[in-house]
Amino acid sequence: MSTTKILSDLGATLKGIVKIALHSRPVGRAAAPASRRLVILANGPSLRGTIDTRGDILSHMTAMAVNFFANTPEFEQLRPQLYILADPHFFTATAQANVDSLWSRLAGAAWEPTVYVPARYMAAARARIGASAAGRLRAFNCVGVEGFGAFERAVYRSRLAMPRPRNVLIPAIMTALHAGYTEIYLVGADHSWMETIRVTDDNVVVNVQPHFYTDSGAETSRVTAAYRDVRLHEVVHSFYTAFAAYHRIRRYADSIGAHIYNSTPGSYIDAFERRPLPQ
Repeated sequence: MSTTKILSDLGATLKGIVKIALHSRPVGRAAAPASRRLVILANGPSLRGTIDTRGDILSHMTAMAVNFFANTPEFEQLRPQLYILADPHFFTATAQANVDSLWSRLAGAAWEPTVYVPARYMAAARARIGASAAGRLRAFNCVGVEGFGAFERAVYRSRLAMPRPRNVLIPAIMTALHAGYTEIYLVGADHSWMETIRVTDDNVVVNVQPHFYTDSGAETSRVTAAYRDVRLHEVVHSFYTAFAAYHRIRRYADSIGAHIYNSTPGSYIDAFERRPLPQ
């Protein structure tokens, strides 16, 4: 290992220790699941075809859904037993119809899915989901940390941190591993943002992140506003952060004997073995 690499890892490790001390909180361990097989339903555009052609398989698998999936008809169709939210928008937004609808549907789901939320937003999540459903909330530390390999493995295993959570799929996979799932399949994980990114004649970066459903006008406007002052090099660096995080997850999964399979046709994620959904 080069001196430069050692110094870089040392700096990242020290930074990670500070981040954990400031932001991480103790979180409980979930009971081991009855089945160790899980499918994570990311919201990329290919999920539409996967549901249409493999819906019978998905409906018989333990599933985790993310973000606004609860606002789609497929939420009632597939009934995901696990759900995860990571973006602060879900806990801090006010007078947002799509966010209010999301919490209402999670609270009213007859099959009572377990909902994972960042530890720092647990109080806000309880207020959103209501007292009758608050017992289904579980906390995780959405704290991104890097450093020496042994340090990463230790803090990931202790649930104090995870690879940098550039998007919700990263905490989804890590939370699934922490919950005891050892055979994880990813669908709807296109991550094909590089095909849609462009720069207008006014030097505005348009970073389209399409979903399998149609976003509401309010959500499209919110995302557009959020990216209005973001420069192209910042967007590309965020892509790098996400794809690098998946390789950290792969190394961690290997260290605990877990397997992550990418079942998304055309996915840009190159960290996980490609394998179709089990029959």
